[in-house]
Amino acid sequence: MTPVEREQFIEHVREYHAGLRGFVRSLGVDPLWVDDVAQEAFIVAYNRFDEFDQSRDFGAWLRGIARNLVINERRKDARRKRILSDNLTDVLLASSSAMDEAPEEMGDYAQARLTALRECVQALPERSLRLLRSRYEEEHSAQDIAEEFEMKPPAVRKSLERLRSALRECMEQRLAVATAH
Repeated sequence: MTPVEREQFIEHVREYHAGLRGFVRSLGVDPLWVDDVAQEAFIVAYNRFDEFDQSRDFGAWLRGIARNLVINERRKDARRKRILSDNLTDVLLASSSAMDEAPEEMGDYAQARLTALRECVQALPERSLRLLRSRYEEEHSAQDIAEEFEMKPPAVRKSLERLRSALRECMEQRLAVATAH
């Protein structure tokens, strides 16, 4: 890394640090581990800075790295638990790709996002809520859910995809109203 690139990177760290921490928090990472995950993301970014396309958005690239770290953390059977709720994190990760173009100031935004998610989930029809709970709280497979709801497994997967999409849209609407005030 050249001295100019090093200075660019340091400036990116200053600019994106708070936003990255908020993004990591919004993915359901335990507050005790948010700084560690954000730091890991910056380390990966530093080590791969020569791969970064300067014409692209550094913040989106950095959030992608952090998102992948959280996904990898979920896959590991780590001795210490960093994720607050695996089930909530599944839903948040599924909807987080929309966050790649989000504003950088996410400290309060992360909390507003979690509040919006809770409100949107509470507003779901009973059957939809049962379907989500069966998948994300009880961790049933699509086959088990299909039997329980008298559906075919592909229909279960499609229903869950539509529910995640509806939750994402509901959250976006609530957040748009909240930021307008």
